[in-house]
Amino acid sequence: MNFKKTEDQRAIRATVRDFAEKEILPHRMEWDEGQIFPRALFSKMGELGLMGMLVPEALGGAGMGYFEYKIAIEEIAKVCGSIGLSMAAHNSLCTNHILMFGSEVQCKKYLPDLASGQAIGAWGLTEANTGSDAMRMRCTAARDKARGGWVLHGTKNWITHGISGDVAVVLARTGELLDSRGITAFIVTRGQEGFSGGKKENKLGMRSSETAEMIFDGCFVPDDQVIGEVGDGFIQAMKILDGGRISIASLALGIAKGAYETAKAYSKEREQFGKAISQFQAIAFKLADMHTSIEAADLLTLQACFLKESGKPVTKESAMAKYQASEMCVRVATEGVQVLGGYGYTKDFPAEKFYRDSKLCTIGEGTSEIQKLVISREIINE
Repeated sequence: MNFKKTEDQRAIRATVRDFAEKEILPHRMEWDEGQIFPRALFSKMGELGLMGMLVPEALGGAGMGYFEYKIAIEEIAKVCGSIGLSMAAHNSLCTNHILMFGSEVQCKKYLPDLASGQAIGAWGLTEANTGSDAMRMRCTAARDKARGGWVLHGTKNWITHGISGDVAVVLARTGELLDSRGITAFIVTRGQEGFSGGKKENKLGMRSSETAEMIFDGCFVPDDQVIGEVGDGFIQAMKILDGGRISIASLALGIAKGAYETAKAYSKEREQFGKAISQFQAIAFKLADMHTSIEAADLLTLQACFLKESGKPVTKESAMAKYQASEMCVRVATEGVQVLGGYGYTKDFPAEKFYRDSKLCTIGEGTSEIQKLVISREIINE
């Protein structure tokens, strides 16, 4: 495994970094404090290819791989975790689900708009009482043979772009409770009768990434909007999460790198007792620990990218990368606040935002506890 950056990858990093500094940084705190989801920004991101990074060029995407995808999410998240989260959810969950399991007709119909950022994607798995225990979902899809489709009833919770999403991939129960073959994936578009956005969550962090309910009240979905075979939804979702965990690991790395770089720069400028605080062992050792932790998580994530690109099993490695990177992110962001001291607790510096945003990484797309469950099952069965 050679993880040396190619010339193209270095160019992608520079391009995305420049975009984030110009288009996101000036508005970061305004969006965060107002809980503003900057819809127009994602059209600009689409023009750069950031909204369809894994989508083939023939379908309007950038045609890139997971290494390039990792780089882009990191650079966005180093400036704003919220925008990085929305980008990750759009690419890895909704768009990638259609790309991996959709028919040729579905891919041609939905992916060009998703890849260009003209349409925003959402992915509906989680419900109020079925977070980690997805097979107990209560959202149902009943067969309507007369009309040639399905009728959805139920509510999805904690959905990124639950209100603003234009295209949603929704997992609903079509069989018996606890039957892994009793869940089916559907494509539902904004404007379909019976589909609406619900409560928007007021969150600790990631405040400019919209998180809301999706409500289905007798929403009719025709057969041509079923993804794959009826009953394959849960199995599809588990495979999607393998890749999704790489994106959350990348998100965590970006937030951690932003927190580390903020702390490092501050420590070299802030003077106490006649010298920069970076010259004191107490601070220097914090920076050493932060840097080492980031590098270790980075390597795990690169390994997962390599396996995914190679078409090899990645369940264990993506869970390891997500678990290590997200827990590391919280530690590094906490230490970042500590290095800045009182200033780190104010909104005049970004340390407090990195701190608030970091926690989501240990919860979203499978909690740290679920990652350990996945890892333990994989290693025991090796």
